[in-house]
Amino acid sequence: MKRYRLIFAILTALTSAFAAQTPPATFDVVIYGGTSAGIASAIQVARMGKTAVLIEPTQFLGGLTTGGLGATDIGNKRAIGGVSREFYGRVWQHYQQPETWTRQTREDYVSRRAALVRLREVARGETRQTREAEPDEKTMWTFEPHVATKIYDQMLHEVREKVTVVKGERLNLARGGVVKQGARITRIVMESGRSFEGKMFIDATYEGDLLAKAGVSYHVGREANTVYGETLNGVQVAHTVSHQFRKQVDPYIKAGDPKSGVLPGINVDGPGEEFSGDRKVQAYNFRMCTTDVPENRRAWEKPANYDPQWFELLLRNFEAGDDRVPWNPVWMPNRKTDTNNNYAISTDFIGQNWDYPEADYASRAKIWRAHEDWQKGLMWTLANNPRVPEKVRAEFQRLALAKDEFTDNDNWPRQLYVREARRMISDYVMTEKNCTRAEVVPDSVGMGAYNMDSHNIQRFITKEGFVRNEGDVQVRVRPYPISFRSIRPKASDCTNLLAPTCLSSSHIAFGSIRMEPVFMVLGQSSATAAVHAIEQGVDIQKIDPAKLQVRLEKDGQMLDFESPPLVPR
Repeated sequence: MKRYRLIFAILTALTSAFAAQTPPATFDVVIYGGTSAGIASAIQVARMGKTAVLIEPTQFLGGLTTGGLGATDIGNKRAIGGVSREFYGRVWQHYQQPETWTRQTREDYVSRRAALVRLREVARGETRQTREAEPDEKTMWTFEPHVATKIYDQMLHEVREKVTVVKGERLNLARGGVVKQGARITRIVMESGRSFEGKMFIDATYEGDLLAKAGVSYHVGREANTVYGETLNGVQVAHTVSHQFRKQVDPYIKAGDPKSGVLPGINVDGPGEEFSGDRKVQAYNFRMCTTDVPENRRAWEKPANYDPQWFELLLRNFEAGDDRVPWNPVWMPNRKTDTNNNYAISTDFIGQNWDYPEADYASRAKIWRAHEDWQKGLMWTLANNPRVPEKVRAEFQRLALAKDEFTDNDNWPRQLYVREARRMISDYVMTEKNCTRAEVVPDSVGMGAYNMDSHNIQRFITKEGFVRNEGDVQVRVRPYPISFRSIRPKASDCTNLLAPTCLSSSHIAFGSIRMEPVFMVLGQSSATAAVHAIEQGVDIQKIDPAKLQVRLEKDGQMLDFESPPLVPR
């Protein structure tokens, strides 16, 4: 065994040495991160006649769009244009083909979904007159994960002469991973030693590793309300009413005995001062694809390292009388779901991701694995533990992982839902004021339209000795423009980089912006700006903003529109 390890080490060293001696590959635009934003960036660069390399650290493209998030979060579909809208148009085209309906008919799916939408409207007190109008376009916003992969592959294949796709290459996070001359990046270096040169660079990752290693200013966590004059940022104990405990649940290992210690996942230091800032980020989870079709359903399996103590709080919550079914499965075509978090204890692994944004790869892998083990253990518990109410167990036995999705990953989603990590600090920071249109920017490169949405951030013990969640904020917005200045750095930090996924935004505004179709919009706009900088021979901060907006509108981007005032609920 030692001999094989020695041989492997030698081969690895030789491979790295060879890569280091290989001349850098050169492109007009280097895109790091094969998320939806990265794919949209690459397509736009190619359509504008330039070359791009799309570098994805893993072996799959599409981020969350292909990784389980098939129930698109948008708010108002009118806000989405360009390559992003084209993608959803291709989803619609795919499902017009009769052969794509293998587990149900298209008519059955449409009628079931219409009924569910109407139920939600009634529950919210909405009518078709009070909802904001949406254009009657041939688009579809719900889809199976493998369908998203197929469509992205098709779109990239169409620009293959201009776009090189590289998988399995991670940025070297050590010194030398990003090479700069002054304020300009000249090349980036992977862990393997392989390097890529470009005139412009785009960081399309969820984590913001490239912008951080390029020396760009950024923030992690929540700002205090006072930093940008907001009301929904920072610690929000009083505001956290959704996805909250309804019952009094004991947090101690031995119920009623503080000296016995605290159950895992609870912050013993308390939530912090109301409205103050911290370095904590909202919870991550996996968006599971489940089904109720027996022959396509894979029963939940108990993880090998299952630790029952992690699920004691869940079981006590049931025993206290909270019998809600703690998840939110949204139906996709062919009797599948995109399943998300819901209620007090669900798929969000609250408080276990705070170190993820700035961690090294090994530490991130541990955090990722802990999230996977937790969520798999949670599903098994909900389906099998006799302390779970029978009606709840029945639901988790009726629905389980779809056997025909994520077949290369044991039917488990390949993407952790990194809801927020680093956020750039640029000349303009998007805030709550933008989301309510109290402040409207003139240099729009796209629009946001979803709620200001922060998932819970921590669990703590009240002075009465019971557990509570903190951090969940869900507040409606009016569709609003997103500033060009928020997707490019300060000139003093870097003059040839754009960041559509880790843009300059406060925590609460990012909760609205961070939706996959918006990331695609901003990815396309970033690419357009990058090509303009190349063609105009200037730094990214000095491109002609009027020309940029003309080109964006020509390519179908929606930059702004007036929307009705919010109707109080």
